[in-house]
Amino acid sequence: MHTVVAVKNLLVQSGASWVLWLLFALSGGSIAIAIERWLYFRSKDDDVRALAAELDAHLSNGSVAAALDALRPMRSVGAIVARAGLRLAPRGSAAADKGMQSAMSAERKALETRLAYLGTLGNNAPFVGLFGTVIGVILAFEQLGQATGAAGGGAASQVASAAVMAAIAEALVATAVGIGVALPAVAAYNYLQRRVAAMLDDAETLSNLVLAYLATGEAAQSSRVDSARAVHGGVSIDKPMNGEASRPEAA
Repeated sequence: MHTVVAVKNLLVQSGASWVLWLLFALSGGSIAIAIERWLYFRSKDDDVRALAAELDAHLSNGSVAAALDALRPMRSVGAIVARAGLRLAPRGSAAADKGMQSAMSAERKALETRLAYLGTLGNNAPFVGLFGTVIGVILAFEQLGQATGAAGGGAASQVASAAVMAAIAEALVATAVGIGVALPAVAAYNYLQRRVAAMLDDAETLSNLVLAYLATGEAAQSSRVDSARAVHGGVSIDKPMNGEASRPEAA
């Protein structure tokens, strides 16, 4: 019981006003993060269809350098990922794929920075407000006990009851503030998460386009190399009339 009394005295002395100030501070932080993330995402916006059409025009002509030059001034996630793949294009489609996966992971981490704060605040702000309400209820019953012990009679009881009701009404403000802080944080978190998913989808679209052209180019080059090796080895690709494969003549 000594521990319970000590905790009660601590809560009574501290009051519930600090909970409200904490909620206001957390709300200010969430607003600042939401605005910063929105501005950051806005700087990453590009027309993915126009960008894909431009890449298609350059890569269909086999001009990787021109595609890189077109992507260099762009800051969107898709442009950064496609640029990482095109830089590794001379090393093959497998290397380009790994490079684009690495760039996409780095961009995902940058996009999701500080979003966990919004999600955590949205989930826990009502509980912080409820904590303030509990402290207020403790204060109300403490006042009721002091008023009842100070004077007896019906009038004193009515005054004490009125004081308790007023204190409980004030305590419920903390819960209302907690819910009010949580709702915008949850809305901002969901909106920003959708923006992250959309930008990553655009990046995946462009990476698939780059890989498609690189894989096609490698297949065509491999076919040309096989044909050159066959001719260099003296093996005819035409079948003889009897259907048997011709053999190279000995020197």
